[in-house]
Amino acid sequence: MSPILSEIFLSGFMINSTFIRRTHLVQSFSVVFLYCGTSSGSLTTNSGSEGDLQALMNERKRKRMISNRESARRSRMRKQKHLDDLQAQVTQLQNDNHQILNQLNITTQHYLNVETENSVLRAQANELSHRLQSLNEIIGFINGGTSNSDADGFGFTETTDCFFNPLNYLNQPIMASAYNVFE
Repeated sequence: MSPILSEIFLSGFMINSTFIRRTHLVQSFSVVFLYCGTSSGSLTTNSGSEGDLQALMNERKRKRMISNRESARRSRMRKQKHLDDLQAQVTQLQNDNHQILNQLNITTQHYLNVETENSVLRAQANELSHRLQSLNEIIGFINGGTSNSDADGFGFTETTDCFFNPLNYLNQPIMASAYNVFE
């Protein structure tokens, strides 16, 4: 073969292979556009007409829109359920708080009653202690003699009425009140 002929043959082969590559490239893009759901007006496919492709795309859009609406509805329902649960929890906590406050008030009232009773008992114990001390002093004075001396330091004498009738002192009622609690 001549060099010129071989040059033409080679260039023709290169043109032909470039054309084949471009054809395969266009077919690949068509498949990709069909797969993604988009199509340009200049590309055509071998499997169907452009109307079928548009109908397929509209059907996919409609299904996607229905799916999105259903998903949004489920999301709103979950949100409403969560809100209802929180509202029920608030109501329950308010009821618990009210019960605790009532129990606290009752306990505080019991505490105040016990504290008042304790104060009265302390006052009565103090008064009884003073009476016992006085009675012990009288018994000591009676047993110790009838001298006019000031032996016990209180200045009692024989002529005092409580010494002649010491049981009179014992017959007096023991009185205590809540007014002299904090002595």
